[in-house]
Amino acid sequence: MAGKIRLFVDHPLAPGQSVPLSREQAHYLFGVMRQAVGNTVQVFNGVDGEWSAEIAVAGKRGGTLTAMVQTRPLQVPPDLWLLFAPIKKARTDFIVEKAAEMGAARIQPVQTEFTNSERIRRDRLQAHAVEAAEQCGGTFVPEVCDLQKLDRVLSDWPADRAIMFCDEELAGRSSSLTALFAEDDPARTAPWAILIGPEGGFSDAERRRLDAMPQAHAISLGPRILRADTAAVAALTLWQHSLGDWR
Repeated sequence: MAGKIRLFVDHPLAPGQSVPLSREQAHYLFGVMRQAVGNTVQVFNGVDGEWSAEIAVAGKRGGTLTAMVQTRPLQVPPDLWLLFAPIKKARTDFIVEKAAEMGAARIQPVQTEFTNSERIRRDRLQAHAVEAAEQCGGTFVPEVCDLQKLDRVLSDWPADRAIMFCDEELAGRSSSLTALFAEDDPARTAPWAILIGPEGGFSDAERRRLDAMPQAHAISLGPRILRADTAAVAALTLWQHSLGDWR
């Protein structure tokens, strides 16, 4: 609904539940959006679905909402992780925002051999995921994990989680995600992850390691080599359309 105000709250939601607002949320509601006591907003916490809540207390540094009725149940996305190598700040923000909008359940930044950025602000990226969920009508917020080396992530990789390995060296080759599996193949309904490399691509050693993993399936994202942020959106779209909840 256009113009609907939605807030993520780190608090249980139930009929009559009092929900405190942070200073930033109070400033947004009362200073920016000019809301007042008695007005209603939508809130969600990633667990209890979306609720209609009435403003009970409005102040410059805080406020209180009262949860009234659930307006939508929790919609949990498919069990899909996005692994990507951080790039420039604004483009990394973009990847996190789009992953939250497009239904990733977990976002894992990874440091590869050719990763240019060696640090991230996990709390800032998590805030971007929250804001994306608020804006797109989601009721679930994916966890943004701390940056880890790709080698370590792959060493602890779950045996039952498939990897959609987006290999830029396959650009121009025909590749279909669903064509890799028979209709009754368990991989179609298995937990999945998408792996996007850095601007410099994967190293030969990383590519050999992934090629040797039975869980990894190398995929082309079309006839052109895409920028990392574009590749993340393209890969999420391909997976959701082929195996996810867009079918």
